[in-house]
Amino acid sequence: FDFPVVGIGASAGGLAAFEQFFSAIPQNFEMGMAFVVIQHLAPDHKSILSDLIKRYTNMDVFEVEDGMAVCPNCIYVIPAGFDMALGNGQLHLIEPQLPHGRRHPIDLFFKSLALDQGERAIAIVLSGTGSDGTIGGRSISEQGGLLIAQTPKSTEYDGMPRSLLATGLVDFELAPSEMPTKLTDFTSHSLAKSSKTPSAPKLAPGNALRKVFVLLRSQTGHDFSQYKINTVLRRIERRMDIQQIDSMEEYAKFLQQTPLEADTLFRELLIGVTHFFRDPDAFHELEQNVLPALVASKPSKSVIRVWSAGCSTGEEAYSVAILLREQLDKAQSDCTVQIFATDVDSRSIAQARTGQFPTGIVAAISAERLERFFTVDSVTGGYRIQKNIRDMLIFSEHDLIKDPPFSRLDLLCCRNLMIYFDADLQKKILPLFHYALNPGGILFLGGSETIGNFEDLFLPVDRKAKIYRRFYPNLGPPGTSDRQRSFPATTQAFALHRQTGKVADPIRPPLRELVERTILHQVAPTSALVNGQGDILYLHGRTGMFLEPQSGEMGTSNILKMAREGLMLELTWALQKVSNTREIVRLHGLQVRTNGHFTKVNLTILPAESKASAPGDQQLFLVILETAPLGDHPPKFSFPETAPLGTDADSQIENLKLELRTKEEFLQAANHQLESTNGAMRTANEEMQSINEELQSTNEELETSKEELQSVNEELATVNTELQSKVTDLTRANNDMNNLLSGTGIGTIFVDNQLRLLRFTPTATRIINLIPSDLGRPIHHIAMNLIGYDRLGEDIKAVLNSLIPVEMDVRTTEGRWNSMQIRPYRTLENVIEGAVVTFVDISDRKSAEAALQQANELVHLARIVRDAQDAILVHDLDGKIVSWNPAATKLYGWTQEEALGKNIRDMIPLPLRVDVLAKTLDLSRAEQLEIAHTQRIAKNDSVIDISMTSTALVDEQGRTYAIASTQRATLPKL
Repeated sequence: FDFPVVGIGASAGGLAAFEQFFSAIPQNFEMGMAFVVIQHLAPDHKSILSDLIKRYTNMDVFEVEDGMAVCPNCIYVIPAGFDMALGNGQLHLIEPQLPHGRRHPIDLFFKSLALDQGERAIAIVLSGTGSDGTIGGRSISEQGGLLIAQTPKSTEYDGMPRSLLATGLVDFELAPSEMPTKLTDFTSHSLAKSSKTPSAPKLAPGNALRKVFVLLRSQTGHDFSQYKINTVLRRIERRMDIQQIDSMEEYAKFLQQTPLEADTLFRELLIGVTHFFRDPDAFHELEQNVLPALVASKPSKSVIRVWSAGCSTGEEAYSVAILLREQLDKAQSDCTVQIFATDVDSRSIAQARTGQFPTGIVAAISAERLERFFTVDSVTGGYRIQKNIRDMLIFSEHDLIKDPPFSRLDLLCCRNLMIYFDADLQKKILPLFHYALNPGGILFLGGSETIGNFEDLFLPVDRKAKIYRRFYPNLGPPGTSDRQRSFPATTQAFALHRQTGKVADPIRPPLRELVERTILHQVAPTSALVNGQGDILYLHGRTGMFLEPQSGEMGTSNILKMAREGLMLELTWALQKVSNTREIVRLHGLQVRTNGHFTKVNLTILPAESKASAPGDQQLFLVILETAPLGDHPPKFSFPETAPLGTDADSQIENLKLELRTKEEFLQAANHQLESTNGAMRTANEEMQSINEELQSTNEELETSKEELQSVNEELATVNTELQSKVTDLTRANNDMNNLLSGTGIGTIFVDNQLRLLRFTPTATRIINLIPSDLGRPIHHIAMNLIGYDRLGEDIKAVLNSLIPVEMDVRTTEGRWNSMQIRPYRTLENVIEGAVVTFVDISDRKSAEAALQQANELVHLARIVRDAQDAILVHDLDGKIVSWNPAATKLYGWTQEEALGKNIRDMIPLPLRVDVLAKTLDLSRAEQLEIAHTQRIAKNDSVIDISMTSTALVDEQGRTYAIASTQRATLPKL
């Protein structure tokens, strides 16, 4: 169908919001959309919500039955005791799987609405407690639907709207009465645009879109030009519908004039939607088949490094942390985990750092994990991740496109981020991931992502779960470092190549032994061991007659360059020949210049015998030089001089032929030597190429090191940002705590398990003589300003042993009373790490108690006076009556009101007045008076005989301020 479906969720206070919402829709006005109402209802009571809504609207209202199809201009109400979902335009009732207190029917319906309607889905969250609707609202936003929340100040209970607003995904924040108009404007604009003819121009990349990208980059610092155009256009179209703008050019102008819209579009393009254990099958594969091997492969005390790229609000990063924590505990491993969770959205990172989540996460997390890794937040009612998991993660802003990557990673999670990148950007990102991972590291992608054409970089571990392992072409044996593996094969070959001047090889027998063994077979007084190029490796005997060093820098000695005149050409030819044929070459009678004259020399070159030669060893030759004995035959291969004129022509021709043959053989030897030299040059050229390749490899390695340093720098910046955030939070918390403790005026002392002083508040210094340098001292070493109490150390030990708090009242030397409480100090993990001693000033309470006790005593005394059978009177020193009890009224006739204020002398008969006043004066001087028998005048002027006992009333300073007397009528004397 082509009409929008509006899901409306509410809880406590929702009836008033429903009334405002539906009352704002004009009567007989067709909205052209269907409304589905979901409210938290008690499962054991019949709902009357349908009847209540009918009072506010003339639309048809139905209580949903299973399989009911939705129609426009109708309202559908969820029945009590059921959850509900939308599929293929029909409403389906679902038996709840969770108890009533943990159900989230609004989240469930919003998720199904997003999947069924996509961009046409509309969700509204009204008044209610808790956070139901937040996770479902994320799904609506992810699919491009419209999300509306009731403004908190118009709600009776603002928990649900505030939780949704905290995600930053809400499109409109309105009062319920304003929502129908906004819905009508939005749907009319979007439906009118979609109803255009197919020939109508669509939004397409052009100058206006490029302007949008430029404005986004200038205002947010992020480039979206390499994101998939269709995704970008769809999100821009959605913002245009919300802002009621028809063309891209107008929207570009609006974006330029409204910086706040650029920030909104930026977050819209990020599509920051995630939740715990997203794609459960993939996380199950990661848990069962990947992480156990990863943990098992790490040595003791090592660090498992993980990067969660595009982490949004952190749910998936926390999911990986939970799985790793479980695996470490199962394997009893002492490895630590360091997870870098990054995103370009600063608000998402700030929210992820808090580790707080709505109650709706119970749908994705098992009850066991909830109990083990989360605590209930008493303020928000949601869940907070525990500290041991939170400490595994470092959150930071990071742009995957332009910032250096993290490196040396064991696991890289980038799920449902690359689906928004175009093909060119993906081709840049995947090699980046390959660089960031350790050899054999794991890449964990989203369900809709793939490695594309980079099969040479990653090997599939589980194609369905999108888990891949980093492939390294030069992967060596276990233990080979990454740097060693980066060398090309030519570099390794060059490392095995001959080094000029190297005279020893561990696998070759000693050269002296080799020479001596060869000489035993061919006796020669003077000999030299050379290689195929004539480099001398060993000399035996006196060689000065045949060889002489050349002038210049001395390098490797070469026999061809050191040969004397008459020996060099023959020696070169003979060495070349024996090198090619591996046969012994002998030359006799060579004319060698020695000390100004020529000496006949016999030359012999033969291959050196070696029984232990390893593959690749060079062939060595033994050159034997000896003086020819007298009478030896002429040289076979010497260069004869031209015969003198006049000799026999045949003999001269024979000599010329011999010389010609000799020259030819020498020329052939020279050619062979030239070829050998060319071969050596080619070898040298190959060596130079190998060296060049090695230098290129070294350059690449340096480039890699540079990238690693950049990566390490980025990592340090990330850690620094995280630490700065923690320091800021800690400083704020410390300031709040210090102000709280100082503001309450409560003296507080913190001690550790060894009773050493850790912290104290200023108020505590009035009770215990503390100064800052006392930190770290045992508490019982410090003097206390308390009277009659010196057991503080013993009482703290008793509390730490029994964990039972102790409370008592103590008095300071200043006379002030304090209520002292000693309680265990518990961490968030419920670990006892010391004790807390607090002193609350209760001096006012003690004074009030004393005053109350005194008042009670006075009340008790007043009751005695009131109920006494004798008349009790109190008058001041002037005789004015200030107290008069009922018995006195009964005796004398005057009421209390009449008696108070009278003077006692008016009640004394005139003859007795002077004597009685004198005795009263004596009593005021604190003299003891006996029981007196006297007379008093009653109201009716009759004289009454009485017995009277008088007592002086004395104040705290010992001064008499009044006279109290007890009087009883007596019979007159006869």
